[in-house]
Amino acid sequence: MTTMTLAKALNSGLRAAMELDPKVLVMGEDVGKLGGVFRVTDGLAKDFGEQRVLDTPLSESGIIGTAVGLAIRGFRPVCEIQFDGFVFPGFDQIVSQLAKVRFRSQGKVPMPVVVRIPFGGGIGAVEHHSESPESLFAHVAGLKVVACSNPDDAHWMIRQAIASDDPVIFFEPKRRYWEKGEVSETEPAPLFSSRVVRSGADVTVACYGPLVKTCLEAAAAAEAEGTDIEVIDLRSLSPLDLGPVFGSVRRTGRLVVVSEAPSEASVTSEVAARVQEECFHSLEAPVLRVTGFDTPYPPSKCEDDYLPDLDRVLDGVDRALGW
Repeated sequence: MTTMTLAKALNSGLRAAMELDPKVLVMGEDVGKLGGVFRVTDGLAKDFGEQRVLDTPLSESGIIGTAVGLAIRGFRPVCEIQFDGFVFPGFDQIVSQLAKVRFRSQGKVPMPVVVRIPFGGGIGAVEHHSESPESLFAHVAGLKVVACSNPDDAHWMIRQAIASDDPVIFFEPKRRYWEKGEVSETEPAPLFSSRVVRSGADVTVACYGPLVKTCLEAAAAAEAEGTDIEVIDLRSLSPLDLGPVFGSVRRTGRLVVVSEAPSEASVTSEVAARVQEECFHSLEAPVLRVTGFDTPYPPSKCEDDYLPDLDRVLDGVDRALGW
C-alpha cells in the first residue's frame, strides 16, 4: 500500500497504463509542459515525450474529434478537459461520433477513448468551472460513465478505463484532488461496479464522487446519535450497478440518494426509479434525494449554500426515518 493524493494516484495510473501499452496517448490543453492545471499529468511529457503527451489547441471539439480518429487507427487516447464547463464545445463529437462508432461498425471498430473531466464545486471557482454534467453523459447510449472518489479508485479506475474498448467519460472530483489515501497493489473492484464503503442497518445512503467523503462524515456524526447509516459509493453511473443498493434497501427499508448535480432528470432520479421498481415492498419510506438545486451553479461566495453538506445529508436521513 502506498499513500498519495487523488491527483497523484491518477498520475500514477496514467503512467502505469502508458508504460504497459505504447498506444496509450494523453492529450489536452496544457497537459504537457505545464502538467495540467491540476498537475495530474505532471512529468508525463518529460518521461514519454511530446509524441505521446500532446498539448492541444484550445478546442474541445478538436480534441475529441482527433481522439476518435486516433482510436480508429488503433491508439488509446486519454483526453483531458480542463474543467467540467469546458466540455460542451466537444459535446457534439462525444454524442454524435464517440458514442456511436462501435455500434455503427457492428463492433468491428473499438473506440477506446477516455475523456477525463474534473467535476463538481467546492474550490471557489468562477462560472463554468464547477459544473456537474454527469447525468447528460449517463443518458447517452454507447458511453460508459464513471466517477472516482478516493486515491485507490482513482489509480485503478483510470487504468481500467484505458483498457476498455468502449468510450469512458471519467469524472474526477476536483475538490478531492489534494486529499490523501492508500493505493493498493491489486485492483480493488471491477470498473463498472458499486461498493459498500460503510455498513449500516437503519438507512442506505447512495452517493458518488466528491460526496462520498461527505456522506461518510455524516454517517460518523449520525452514529453518535444512535443512527446506523450504510454508505454505498456508486462509482459507475452508466451502467449503474444497483445490486448492492437493492440488497441494502431490502435490509434498511430506506434510501437517500446524494449528488451535487441538479435533481431533475438526473442520475439520482434513475437510482430512485430503479429502487422503487425493484424494492417497492421493502421500502418503509419514499426514496429521498439530497442534491444541488435546479439552478445554474452560483457564484463562489454562495456555493456553500448550494452544495449538499453534512447537515443536508443528515436532514435527508432524518426525513427518511420520520416516515
